[in-house]
Amino acid sequence: MNTHCKENLSSEEITVLLKKAGLNSTAQRIGLCRYILCEAKHPTVEDIRKWAADHGIKVSLATIYNTLHALCNAKLIKDLRFPHLDKVIYDNNISQHHHFLDEESGEIIDIDQNDIKFSSQLSNAFEVHDVDVLIRGKIKK
Repeated sequence: MNTHCKENLSSEEITVLLKKAGLNSTAQRIGLCRYILCEAKHPTVEDIRKWAADHGIKVSLATIYNTLHALCNAKLIKDLRFPHLDKVIYDNNISQHHHFLDEESGEIIDIDQNDIKFSSQLSNAFEVHDVDVLIRGKIKK
């Protein structure tokens, strides 16, 4: 579940969200945000580009990258880099959580941080800011 919307945001709501984040709201950015913030589940740039084309949004690859960069900087989404992928995945769930990778389908599923117990024996020489856990396996059918 993402942290921005339980259902689709209206264009006006997206405009307000972008304005609060200090971002301009162009028609292209609003269209992209509707997908990135509400509908998408861990999309790549290619997923976003295909969605835009399928929905009649004429947008350049540069605009997609610029929008993603701006949304990341505004902390509205996170970019994820997993060792098994050569692509960046974008996550609209900005709450602290971990991920499960279904190795058969490639699907990435959010896991609540409270479902994993983690302890560290690191010395005080390390200042930990965040912990990202990727669990690999398969979803039982």
